[in-house]
Amino acid sequence: MHKIIMIGCGVVGQGFLQILNDTAEHLRTKYDFEAKLVAVSDKMKGSIMAEEGIDIPTFLAHLEAGKPIGEFQAPGAITGLGPIETIKQSSGDMVVEVSFTDLKTGEPATSYLKAALKAGKHVATTNKGPPANFFGELQDVACQNNAILKYEGVVMSGTPIFNLLDNCLAGNDVQEIKGILNGTTNFILTKMENDGMSYTDALKLAQELGYAEADPTADVEGFDALAKVIILGNIVMGANLTMDSVPREGISNISSQDIKGAATNGLRYKLIGSVKKVNGKVEAYVKPVKLPLSDPLAGVAGAMNALTFSTDLSGDVTIQGPGAGKIETGFAILIDLLAIHKESDCCKDDGTQGSNSQNGSCCCN
Repeated sequence: MHKIIMIGCGVVGQGFLQILNDTAEHLRTKYDFEAKLVAVSDKMKGSIMAEEGIDIPTFLAHLEAGKPIGEFQAPGAITGLGPIETIKQSSGDMVVEVSFTDLKTGEPATSYLKAALKAGKHVATTNKGPPANFFGELQDVACQNNAILKYEGVVMSGTPIFNLLDNCLAGNDVQEIKGILNGTTNFILTKMENDGMSYTDALKLAQELGYAEADPTADVEGFDALAKVIILGNIVMGANLTMDSVPREGISNISSQDIKGAATNGLRYKLIGSVKKVNGKVEAYVKPVKLPLSDPLAGVAGAMNALTFSTDLSGDVTIQGPGAGKIETGFAILIDLLAIHKESDCCKDDGTQGSNSQNGSCCCN
């Protein structure tokens, strides 16, 4: 029986808990996976630690009613602990980290991950900040403490990227990864082309539908896509990219006339993120690109994401799916926990066995 500690309890965290509850019997019978929630800590909503377990349906109803986490009733509950205190004091063996994302600093999530890994607890995170800024360091901490770090949801939510590379594309040399890594910008560009909307009106609609934040800068200026490009370049291609080293251009300067002009020439604007091996180096960018309609990425409409992997053995492989969403991102956490469940027996105290895949680290000796 795995014991889960959850750090952060917003939309994604609650989506994961709903999935965990709804699929419990299926997970037990098909994957021999059983888990109980033993602690939750959210800097804004409070915390609870209950080693006998927290009843998930009742807890979700409690949150839905807008009540603080610390007021939830559970046997032997301890409340008022901060995230790091919760990680250190709980007996949980799996940490689900879904706290606030800061693309510039990676904090406070990076500190949470380090605390968990140093305590020998396995981690699944959907937070882009830590792997974009400190992937190598976090990987080292995981290896040193015989812990597993997973992060399937940081690029395309529940659409599998790292598992695809580790399994289905194993043995290939990935020479380039390029694609649509931000659903908000793709939605705006689609509306501008298909419905003739201005950039301003398309952005307003995206905000009304919940695709864009009140401050849309991270999306429309390419910062979100940039973080994902850095993650892909550093993890998949072994680069050392940073937020400052990769050229970035958003879509805010694209006009309706630009969209019409591209369409007249059989082209379509997409915000593209790319990492590519060139003469032994890794080159990367985020910028609007006019794609020919024959390109699979050109046909990706609305708030969807897509990536094309250019490989030496399999050629070009394109995968498309949602890049955000409560259930979709919650599913990414489940993917990671099942992988941890499968791999965790490789982590021996002497560190002599283990795996070191692109989507995780365990006993890296």
